[in-house]
Amino acid sequence: MTFNEKYKDNALLIKTFNFALNIIDYTNELQNQKKFVIANQLLKSGTSIGANSKESQNAESKADFIHKLKIAIKEADETEYWLFLCDAHREYPNCKSLLNDLSEILKILNKIISTSKRN
Repeated sequence: MTFNEKYKDNALLIKTFNFALNIIDYTNELQNQKKFVIANQLLKSGTSIGANSKESQNAESKADFIHKLKIAIKEADETEYWLFLCDAHREYPNCKSLLNDLSEILKILNKIISTSKRN
């Protein structure tokens, strides 16, 4: 069973997993262009969003669940920063689709957190 099959009913996990795969591809491209520093930063933060979202699924309490998702948001914010740098610099590959995907992930994370705080 694949990740996408196992978690097909969890939009956040599917989106963050697929985003991480796309980040891996993008950072491989950066490394091929010898842009190692940003590639490494982006790889760490971009894949961490999904890891923290996945970890939240086994939270010990509602507060722990929210805390894990807040960490995912922090990682998403860092990823957004690195992608904005790449987008602004003419020598970096196009990353607009990654920025669009990340915007969608941030909306989902914020919605889940606000709903969880209300309940």
